[in-house]
This record gives sequence, C-alpha cells and structure tokens, in this order.
Amino acid sequence: MKQEDFLKDLYTQEIRNTRIHREVDAERQREFQRLFLVVLPFVILLLVTGWQHFQLLQHGYEVERLRQEQARELETNRHLRLEIETLRAPGRIERIATEQLDLVAPAPDQAIVIERRDDSGARESADAQTN
Repeated sequence: MKQEDFLKDLYTQEIRNTRIHREVDAERQREFQRLFLVVLPFVILLLVTGWQHFQLLQHGYEVERLRQEQARELETNRHLRLEIETLRAPGRIERIATEQLDLVAPAPDQAIVIERRDDSGARESADAQTN
C-alpha cells in the first residue's frame, strides 16, 4: 500500500460517532451564564433607548401633523367668518330685499323704532319697587 492510499483511506474512513456522548462543561456553562447576565442589562437598555427614540420621532411627526391640521382649520375658520360677514352686510341684504323680494323702504311715518331695554336695569327697577 502506498502512502497516498494510506492517507486517503485514513481521511476518508467513516467514523460512527453516534454513540459518543459529550459531557457538559459546568465551568463553561457558568461562564456563559455570567456573561449573559452582564450583557442582558445592556441589551435591555439599548432596546428601551431605541424604543424611546422611535416614540419621540412618532410623537414629533404627530405634533407636526396636528399643527398643519390646526393651520388648515384656522384658515377655514377665517374664510367662513369672512363669508358670514359678507352675507350679513346691510348693503347686500338691502339689495336682495329690493331687487329679488320686491320690498320697499318704509316711509318715515310707517317706521316704528323699538328700543331695547337692558335686562339688568329692569331687574334693578323691579327690585327697587318691591322694597
């Protein structure tokens, strides 16, 4: 047998190791547990810090979205108030009354002016009369 054949047979030889049982190295396992217990708080701290950063970004985006929505709502509110004031304009109301509804302005002897009384003044005078 040549040396090459011998080495070939040596390295290609099938070894059945299904019955080999590996012992658990207790010292190595304790070392792994200590390392795990030392690294675990750092991993937890890293995860919590990342979560806080993510939440901060999410809240920032939400605040910006709400600010934009508020600006849109304020603009709509301003536009609607302007429209209300335009619709309440006395000149517009008079023009609609005369042109579309065929109303006419009353003569001076037909106009009756009703003065508005202040409710607080009426209550005070009624209290004074009862005393």
